Amino acid sequence: MGQDVAERYARSRLYFHPLVVRKIARFLHLDGPVHMALDVACGTGLSCAALTEIASRVIGADPSAEMLNQAPRNGRIEYVEASAEDLPFDAGAFDLVTVASAFHWFDRARFLSEARRMLHAAGWLVIYDNFFFGRMKENVEFEYWYRDHYLIRYPSPPRNRHPFTDEEAENHGFRFVEREEYANDILFSVEELACYLETQSNVIAAMEGGKDSLEEVHERLVGSLTGFFRDSRATFGFGGHIWCLETAPLEVDQV
Repeated sequence: MGQDVAERYARSRLYFHPLVVRKIARFLHLDGPVHMALDVACGTGLSCAALTEIASRVIGADPSAEMLNQAPRNGRIEYVEASAEDLPFDAGAFDLVTVASAFHWFDRARFLSEARRMLHAAGWLVIYDNFFFGRMKENVEFEYWYRDHYLIRYPSPPRNRHPFTDEEAENHGFRFVEREEYANDILFSVEELACYLETQSNVIAAMEGGKDSLEEVHERLVGSLTGFFRDSRATFGFGGHIWCLETAPLEVDQV
């Protein structure tokens, strides 16, 4: 991704990750930090920062140097430019591998093989997401605009929406230990909501395709959104899933 996209991510993506990290600690019954954690497709490093709550050392990997340049610096975090399907780490190097809001972009088979290789015999893989429901608590009309106007003008780019099944996990040496769906509300002003929407892949794809400039998108969004707000800020619904998996023995023909 370009530098302008990375800067928008750093300014306007949501820092929801501590909410999930606390749930991960409970799911995995952690009584102290794990030694080494790898955060795959870490983007601008928000997920890495949260992960330091449960890991002594964190490595964040992302294929975009521009994204990594925006990541927060922390003595316990190291950043590496690498794709999810080709990670330059030794076998068994990590206690925990996490993926935040990126699994749907991966070549699943290649990533899962890499994750299994890098985890030691009693390691965990945690995949989680957080997405916009397109609903405003204070005004139901917003949902219709989001569905019938915003998503029509800015449709979601193709991604892997196939279910991640127990069988697929087991074929790559993992076993589900916990699945949870959760919800969280976010307060936005008109400006904050517009800036957040400008970080969505829908809008990024439209701008990269030459459909709109950032200035045009921002002006259009602010103009459309203002009428839905009855106060300076409003409440918007988000949520997602958390999948916790543990390593399981591989069949002989999978090794």
